[in-house]
Amino acid sequence: MNGKLIENALGSLDNSYAPYSGFNVAAAVLTDSGKIYTGVNVENSSYPAGICAECNAVAKAVSCGERKIRSIAIVSRNAKAGEGSEGGYTSPCGICRQVLREFADPKELKVIMAKSVDDYKEMTLEELLPLSFGPESLA
Repeated sequence: MNGKLIENALGSLDNSYAPYSGFNVAAAVLTDSGKIYTGVNVENSSYPAGICAECNAVAKAVSCGERKIRSIAIVSRNAKAGEGSEGGYTSPCGICRQVLREFADPKELKVIMAKSVDDYKEMTLEELLPLSFGPESLA
């Protein structure tokens, strides 16, 4: 399933809108229902108004009624580094980690940071966001 998730993210990468940073990012989330939703980063000339690819993918899933994320694949390309320049292993920012935490068990969520279908690193959300605050913290 990792390969399919990475392929979906890579297939969306060209849709990224990053005219200011040149740092294109795409993500694909696998939900509990087995559906895959993709998202890309969308920058804005008013920098804080942009949205990350991971949050975009999660928002798309949630807007379709999904409430549980099982895994996410993240890919990137640095357009300013030259045509076709592949990104490194791109991890989710702090805000994205917290958004993922809202819709996943941190011990179970697989975060796949990929350069290609065959070259990726995988961690749990708990490894990326230890001692996290989640919905059950408010119970």
